[in-house]
Amino acid sequence: MKKLYYLSFGLLFLTTVCFAEISKKEKKALVDLYTTTNGKHWVKKWDLNTPVSQWYGVTIEDNKVVEINLFHNNLMGPISSEIGKLEHLKVLNLAFNSLTGALPIEIVNLSNLKVLKLEMNRLTGALPNEIGNLNQLVELSAFNNFLTGKIPATVGNLKELKVLNLSSNDFYGDIPASLGQLSQLETLGLFENNLEGAIPKDMGRLSNLKELVLANNRLDGDIPNEFAQLASLEVFQIQNNNFSSFKALEFLETKEYLVFDYDKDDRKLEFKDINFKKTRMAETKFEDIEE
Repeated sequence: MKKLYYLSFGLLFLTTVCFAEISKKEKKALVDLYTTTNGKHWVKKWDLNTPVSQWYGVTIEDNKVVEINLFHNNLMGPISSEIGKLEHLKVLNLAFNSLTGALPIEIVNLSNLKVLKLEMNRLTGALPNEIGNLNQLVELSAFNNFLTGKIPATVGNLKELKVLNLSSNDFYGDIPASLGQLSQLETLGLFENNLEGAIPKDMGRLSNLKELVLANNRLDGDIPNEFAQLASLEVFQIQNNNFSSFKALEFLETKEYLVFDYDKDDRKLEFKDINFKKTRMAETKFEDIEE
């Protein structure tokens, strides 16, 4: 009798798990995303009559949507403002699509978000100042869009950030000094924007930085002496700017670069303990690769 009881209980538990469903609020947010991004033309479509757990790219844990991965899926149109209702979301990957319009301000309500990938779309407008509210973010990638405005100083609040890539957009103004507070940062890409002014000295504190790409902007002034502290750098590109001096580069402690590009002038710099044998010019093209 006990075995039969345990078996019945187990079957009931399994049935409950299999048919678990997310809240109406979260389902509406997903349906709105499908509608506004022309879901009927997606490569891998959602059948809205099936359980959400069967929808392509949607991951559910404990009856909550925790991941949306629609990478390279022919999404077209704006991101629905309802996206902000998915408050348990940890990963949002909408990269390599044809999204347009501004980033909805409601996206800053996703306080559990760790990964936000929006690269290779046609997004316009500015990053919201409240982007700093996403203090769980580990990766923010939005390269190759048409984003504009200044990079919000509140990005410096994203203390867990390891990857920040805003390259190939239309950002202008200074690089915010607050980026120097991102002590976990390993990759910083600001390539090909309209950034100007001097590089903040505070960025010399980014001791974990492995990749720093500031090429193709309007930056000027001297390379900060504090850059001598960036001992973890493997990729360093600052060419095609308006710097007045590269003298500080002589004091870099990095032993070996994979990529090192700067505007070389007539005066030969005496670099300190740098092995250039494996150094190469970097490709600045973004490859269309499936994830």
